[in-house]
Parts: sequence; C-alpha cells; structure tokens
Amino acid sequence: MSQNPGEPKIVIDSDWKAQAQAERAKLAEQEKKAAAARPAPDAAGDQPPMEGLPPADFQTLLGSMITQALMYMGAFPDPETGRAMVSLEHARFHIDLLGVLEEKTKGNLTAEEASDLSRALNELRMRFVEISKAVAAAIQRGAVRTAPGPGAPAGGAQGPRVGPATGQSLGL
Repeated sequence: MSQNPGEPKIVIDSDWKAQAQAERAKLAEQEKKAAAARPAPDAAGDQPPMEGLPPADFQTLLGSMITQALMYMGAFPDPETGRAMVSLEHARFHIDLLGVLEEKTKGNLTAEEASDLSRALNELRMRFVEISKAVAAAIQRGAVRTAPGPGAPAGGAQGPRVGPATGQSLGL
C-alpha cells in the first residue's frame, strides 16, 4: 500500500511493542494486587461489603424505608423541578410496610432495633396525619389541586396526588 506524500509515516518498531507489552503487564499486575486486597466472601458465602455503600443490615433497611415514606410526604424536593413531591397514598403504603415489618419481626429484633422501628413508625404516623390535614386545608383554599395518576381518574385507584394550583402535578 502506497502512502500519500502529505500523510505522516507510521513506524511500528520493536521498542514501541516492548513498551506496550510492559504497560500491559504492569496493568495486569496492578489488577492482581487489587483483587488480592479485596476481602473474600466469608464462610457463609456472604459477599464482601461494596465500596461506598452502607452495610446491608436492619438499620440500613429501616433508613431506606423511612426515606421512601418521607419522600412521598414532601420532605425531599424533586431533583428535576426543585419542588416537594406529595403522594399520601404512597407515603401511607411505605408506613404500612414498616408496620408489617414491625409485626413480622416481633421478638426477633434487638431491643435497639425494635425501639428504632417503633419510634420511626410513631413519628411517621404523626407526620402523616399533620401533612394530610395540611393538604386537605390547602385543597379547600384552592392553593393546590389533586392530580390523578397516569391513566386513572381523579381520586381513582391510585388516589390523588397533590400539585400546585398552577396545574403542574407533583409526585410520580
């Protein structure tokens, strides 16, 4: 194949090949060291903890479920709109799930775990009642409107979601 006069000439020599092979060997050695440094699964077959993630334990599960309930009660703004999302039905669902967890784990939790779960449930239930009253009052004043879920009539199976009076619904 002939080369055009304006194109640079490509020369692959043995020095370049040796350098590339040395770099490849160095990367492979670094990967071996990194793999050896990772904790191995324990005797029960559990995987080692993943970097950057909390441990998969009861406290993390509880925190995750509490966060879901709080999110649907407007505690966290929607990252896209910056507005709070309120879906009382979804909030109630997550609170009810925590109630099921409390009932099904009775007698199997440490005193601290049982106390944390009970305290969280009480606080979430109180907050839910307060927010429900505030939403009802805001709807009466016309400050917000209810918005049906996708494909559902207002107040239908998915229930109302609360949005601003401007017509934009919040939530899912």
